[in-house]
Amino acid sequence: MSDAPEPPEHAPYGPLPEGGTVRPMTRWGTPVMHRPQQPVTAYDEELRALVADMVATMYAADGVGLAACQIGVDLAVFVFDCPDASGERTVGVVCNPEVTLPEGRDRRLDVEEEGCLSFPGAFVDCARPDFATVTGTGLDGQPVTFAGDGLLARCLQHETDHTRGMVFGDRLPDKARKKLQKAHDKAAPDYPEQWPA
Repeated sequence: MSDAPEPPEHAPYGPLPEGGTVRPMTRWGTPVMHRPQQPVTAYDEELRALVADMVATMYAADGVGLAACQIGVDLAVFVFDCPDASGERTVGVVCNPEVTLPEGRDRRLDVEEEGCLSFPGAFVDCARPDFATVTGTGLDGQPVTFAGDGLLARCLQHETDHTRGMVFGDRLPDKARKKLQKAHDKAAPDYPEQWPA
């Protein structure tokens, strides 16, 4: 039996690459997590191998998304396998992502718990627009677009932030950030330095 999840309902650009190696999670505070990432310019086997490692690491950590900086690589790419508000799962790879959010009357905030694999074991409410569209390129350099609501909208925004050197704690007021830090510190023994490898 395989631990890999069932194939998703929605993989418009094909399945995620398999066969990667699980790597340790890079934590908040590491410089690569807090600076804009280098753009992807080469769509080659090296990129494919990196993305396979990202996918393996995301699943090992029970995550719904993972950016390259979260395994210590300074490159603007993320992977995801995430459900929308209806529960339909979408998977994808996005290089050099750009996010578009609703404006004016169409803009509604969704306040839900958010966490980050690079600050494991801690969750706190974070307000984000309830719909997001991300464009970029896929593994072969072809244009890709993903859009959705619910957790998918949150994930697309969260992972695009990572490629810009922003962690979701940067979006929190001081009180919520302190609560997040407290939860993280309490959970720290469950997430050793090499987790989830």
